[in-house]
Amino acid sequence: MSVTSSDSEQLTLVDGVREALRREMADDDRVLVLGEDVGKNGGVFRATGGLYDEFGSARVIDTPLAESGIVGTSIGMATKGLRPVAEMQFMGFIYPAFDQLVSHAARLRNRSRGRYSCPMVVRAPYGGGIRAPEHHSESMEALFAHQPGLKVVVPSTPSDAYGLLRASIRDPDPVVFLEPKRIYRSSREPVDFDAELPELGEAVVRREGSDVSVFTYGAMVPETLEAAEMAEEDLGISVEVVDLRTLSPLDRETMLDSLKRTGRAVVVHEAPLSGGLGGEVVSALQEEGLYHLEAPIKRVGGYDTPVPLHALEDFYLPAPVRIAEGIRETVEAEA
Repeated sequence: MSVTSSDSEQLTLVDGVREALRREMADDDRVLVLGEDVGKNGGVFRATGGLYDEFGSARVIDTPLAESGIVGTSIGMATKGLRPVAEMQFMGFIYPAFDQLVSHAARLRNRSRGRYSCPMVVRAPYGGGIRAPEHHSESMEALFAHQPGLKVVVPSTPSDAYGLLRASIRDPDPVVFLEPKRIYRSSREPVDFDAELPELGEAVVRREGSDVSVFTYGAMVPETLEAAEMAEEDLGISVEVVDLRTLSPLDRETMLDSLKRTGRAVVVHEAPLSGGLGGEVVSALQEEGLYHLEAPIKRVGGYDTPVPLHALEDFYLPAPVRIAEGIRETVEAEA
């Protein structure tokens, strides 16, 4: 199948990532991929499978185990006109590259007074739910959303993985693209390759409702949609579900519009509750929508502990039952 054909295909989320990379590389010679085992092996989750054979070692580059070097090299490439896409094998491995991202990539436009930009993407599988060892299940997205100059994008569907990644590669500034590995292969959907690419910074309403709005992203989107069905069937609660998709910048307009329709809000993420992105969502809703609130905003998240090993993950990650309970408490609460 030609990469320029006009068609659609049933894809998983990881398929959407791979197809986005493939088409951007075919359309733009400046785009290249680098990271640990991304070449002949196709990456730890095979997100870059087949790209090495199609584009060669000059554009699909296997690197040493050196995250700081991978990101630092990508910054240099970006300043010289290339559009590198760097892969971190797991989000828990990104910390050695943190200084390169926040001290250099995020600041380059400001430091140079607009003379330089840093068009690069750092991809990282993130989140729990696959029974992985320590450092393989982190959800530290708030660290990067807190840094001015970085955009943070989290897809939850195959179509968004495809569209948002292509949009991120074309963006003139650095993007941290977090892929919820728990749902890499959990479902398929038709992806329209000719559809207009989504804008970074735009949330989307996944389910309309009238009693309460639930704001979430990533692997918690399908869990929240299931919880919304449970709340409606068992409790008669009409739940609106908003997928944030971009954590920096947040789509405050869509968030506020949803709150105005329902008057109540719940925020769901799997990251630890304290200092998590949910606090920023709550703050934005209260600052701009206080007079629309009919009850306190509820947060449902991970616990303030490291992600536990193996089966204990099931107790750590917000499940539909726990999310539905948060929805019930919010609807029954009084302002």
